[in-house]
Amino acid sequence: MSDSRAVVDETGFPDAGDPPRRGRWKLIGPGIVAAATGVGAGDLVATLIAGSRFGYALMWAAVVGCIVKIALAEGSARYHLATGSTILDGWRSLGRWTSWYFGIYIMIWGFVYGATAMSASALPLAALFPFLPLWAWAMITGISCAIFVALNRYEVFENIMKVFIGVMFVIVVGIAILVAPNVGEAFMGLIPSVPQGSAIYTLGLIGGVGGTITMASYGYWVNAKGWRSPKWMGVMRLDNRVAYGVTGLFVIAMLIIGAELLYTAQITLSSGDRGLLDLDAVLEERFGGFVSKLFLVGFFATAISSVLGVWQGVSLLFADFWRNLRGGSGARSDLQTSPAFRFYLFWLTIPPMVLLAFGRPFLLVIIYGALGAFFMPFLALTLIVLLNSSRVPAEWRSGWVSNGLLGLSAALFIVLCLNEIWQLVAG
Repeated sequence: MSDSRAVVDETGFPDAGDPPRRGRWKLIGPGIVAAATGVGAGDLVATLIAGSRFGYALMWAAVVGCIVKIALAEGSARYHLATGSTILDGWRSLGRWTSWYFGIYIMIWGFVYGATAMSASALPLAALFPFLPLWAWAMITGISCAIFVALNRYEVFENIMKVFIGVMFVIVVGIAILVAPNVGEAFMGLIPSVPQGSAIYTLGLIGGVGGTITMASYGYWVNAKGWRSPKWMGVMRLDNRVAYGVTGLFVIAMLIIGAELLYTAQITLSSGDRGLLDLDAVLEERFGGFVSKLFLVGFFATAISSVLGVWQGVSLLFADFWRNLRGGSGARSDLQTSPAFRFYLFWLTIPPMVLLAFGRPFLLVIIYGALGAFFMPFLALTLIVLLNSSRVPAEWRSGWVSNGLLGLSAALFIVLCLNEIWQLVAG
């Protein structure tokens, strides 16, 4: 079969058959979804702040960060394709402790992230259409995304995600070109250096942009595309590299904007997602209202793509977690239509609305930060174990390049984890 569209087999599971010999570029999709989901408003602010404080000096870190994400996402999807099982099946094989950790984490993470993501999406909407308050736009965003995900299959979801990443990419790269980057300094920034006071920013830039729990969702999106066997390994790797290559260009564009608009003028952004509204004001002063409004559209596309991706991808993870908790009973073909999937959609959308009104309770934030800090080391270390074990056919186990990149990822995320824990303890 060479048709790019997946058909449904007798179990109700998408099956694209064998990959085509030509036109593989046309199949790219799951990686775009994963990359777009991982880059949220908070990542934009972090990248802008890095550019505003250190200019082009950390450009190299953005490139290294993309390579790290390619290795992690590839490892997750490779496990799915090589074994015919899921990453949740793999974690369960490592012991019940993984289920306890993941179960507690995904419940607390979803509750806090739901409010954060809805608020981030509401910020540009409230700025563009101030006739409704921020909390109202946040609720509309969350409910609309939940309804869309519940009613549409993967193919429609992927197509709308491609639209949003196209919008955010064109707008952000266009603004980066508009601010007239210093090409010489940008190329010098590709030479690794760590300016004084930039160590944590460097690690955060490598580990933060595009790196979330949704990296574990990539294998599920690959399966939803109908890629089910090792024959699709080459297509998956192409898909993954193109997606994070686009993410790399996007991050570089944000660094350029930070370096040219903020670093040279010594402008400081507000903390959190509201820093993007500060940038909007700078753009309006420098280039006028049209560019300013265009940036808000790109801001919204970035934020809403993260909401949609999490609502779909992390709900799949929870549905598979619940399937594993019940001993692996039930077919993976019906994860998106399962009660567990619908429950987690509800959990991401409705309970977090309490936080929109009352803020985030201190203790919950502490637990959320601590558990979240451990997730990326957990993902990297468990992938190293799983991809070098007998669970994976010998030809698809990790080689020295994959093990080296996953090991580098694990070390990086452990350092970031310890720093996060230290900040939580130190207050």
